[in-house]
Amino acid sequence: MFVKNDDVKGETLEPGLSRKILARGGMIMLVEVTFKKGAVGYLHSHPHEQVSYIQKGSFVVEIDGEKRVLRSGDSFYTQPGQNHGVKALEDSVIIDVFTPQREDFL
Repeated sequence: MFVKNDDVKGETLEPGLSRKILARGGMIMLVEVTFKKGAVGYLHSHPHEQVSYIQKGSFVVEIDGEKRVLRSGDSFYTQPGQNHGVKALEDSVIIDVFTPQREDFL
């Protein structure tokens, strides 16, 4: 499977926050999430493993009450059921990988 980013239609989640589901199959899913400065990915948890890569910009990332500033090139991991969220410090992009796939995104 090949996926060209320009061919994928984004979905606005709320003002300043949009998502594109990129390649997916089997038990894995790749998602691009775009944030305007100040946009928040509110604290939440889910039964999926998640690895996230900061493609552009910077965020305050919170995992189980611990906060860190992560910038372009940094990444983080959340295990199933772990509380996590982010706040964009500037216009930013996160690439998320989930296993299993987030059926709630489809």
